[in-house]
Amino acid sequence: MACGQCVAVCPTGALMLKRSVDDVRAAIADPAKTVVVVPAPAVRVGLGDKLGMPVGANVEGKMVAALRHLGFDKVFDVDWAADVTIMEEGTELIGRIKDGGTMPMFTSCCPGWIKYMEHNHPDMLGNLSTCRSPQQMMGGLVKTYWAEKEGLDPKDVVVVSVMPCTAKKFEVSREEQILENGCMPVDFSITTRELSDMIVEAGIMFDVLPDEAFDPVLGDSTGAAVIFGATGGVMEAALRTAAVVLAGEGADVPLVFEDVRGMEGVKEATYEVGGVTLRTCTASGLVNAEKVIRAMEAGEVAYDFIEVMACPGGCVNGAGQPVHTPAEHALGNVKGRRAAGLYGIDENMPRRRSHENPEVKALYADYLGEPCGHKAHHILHTTYVARDKHNV
Repeated sequence: MACGQCVAVCPTGALMLKRSVDDVRAAIADPAKTVVVVPAPAVRVGLGDKLGMPVGANVEGKMVAALRHLGFDKVFDVDWAADVTIMEEGTELIGRIKDGGTMPMFTSCCPGWIKYMEHNHPDMLGNLSTCRSPQQMMGGLVKTYWAEKEGLDPKDVVVVSVMPCTAKKFEVSREEQILENGCMPVDFSITTRELSDMIVEAGIMFDVLPDEAFDPVLGDSTGAAVIFGATGGVMEAALRTAAVVLAGEGADVPLVFEDVRGMEGVKEATYEVGGVTLRTCTASGLVNAEKVIRAMEAGEVAYDFIEVMACPGGCVNGAGQPVHTPAEHALGNVKGRRAAGLYGIDENMPRRRSHENPEVKALYADYLGEPCGHKAHHILHTTYVARDKHNV
């Protein structure tokens, strides 16, 4: 599945991830290239773990400053693309419900989960949302929307993602992701640990860096986007916008959906919104996802919308995050503290629903048209491949 959990727990260190740091440094050193870096939501509450900060601390501002010190030309935020993901995925879900599409719909943000389905349940690929992951949406929009605004040849733009995940390294190479301009959305994906190594090796004093902000145009985001990094976060973000769309602007709809939060492996909740009943399920850890699928096949449960993340606890506990010993995990509730960090950011955001993001509104008004429209389909959606056990 390329989820990397085997690397994270290998007691001898015999299993290692494939590093992309040298490729990234070479791109930064090439004067002909514009190198854009895009960190994921969970990175900002994991990066500080081994850089002198408390577990789960929000180090977003210092992270942005460090990335600029490392030589990246632009520092954008994958949270922005997470807001775009909700616009597309939420529209797709509502469309399937109203038009009798394939149900239930599974989320498609996690490439480890996608690959698991391709290998183990190819007959259910139609249940997966066709939305690209936020990483791939971000890269695709950098090499289309942003490159066109800046007058840049997308072939001269290098996109580097920083992810809490190792499966993202596989995802950036998927042929199904190629854009119509011939570019891959993301060129290199490095993990939180790789970024930490780059910061240390560059001699950057991380804990004393001043806070800096992301670059504009692709840097503004909402609270809904940042909680993508925790299990239940994608579900809650989608519900926040779907509730408004189904009930209508001005309707009294919830902002917080507590039932989908927490570190439990499987969480069920049913919501009545705008005359529509949404039966939801959130699963983290592939063993729990398989339990859900088997219960569905046996007719024991029925859902409309299912969020799955391959790593237990979600991206905050991804295999690319700083590694802690079992004792540290047991005593410190590492994934819970990281998730709490994301929810803390959300609580203090001025906008907490994805459709309220002004930069995303501008994207659709000036470039894409409508969510799930023709242009959005080509840049923001993808297809999947049925694989047997030997087809990697």
